[in-house]
Amino acid sequence: MGFRFFAERTAMRLGVSGFVRNLFDARVEVYAVGSAEQIAAMKEALVRGPRTAEVYRVDEQDAEILPVFASVFSIEREE
Repeated sequence: MGFRFFAERTAMRLGVSGFVRNLFDARVEVYAVGSAEQIAAMKEALVRGPRTAEVYRVDEQDAEILPVFASVFSIEREE
């Protein structure tokens, strides 16, 4: 609960671009663009999560940089 807003605030604080969205199966997807240090800090925060959420695991994979998300972080509609 509140995970998307937590991810958005964290990304803004770290200067990370990308998006966060809920998936149909109750998971949350975070697409993050930034330096290696920014991504590591973002992942560390996501593993911890907000006080109102339980994070069971964080999976990470490389992805193509999508120009539309390269300079802003947003909360997207559910997929």
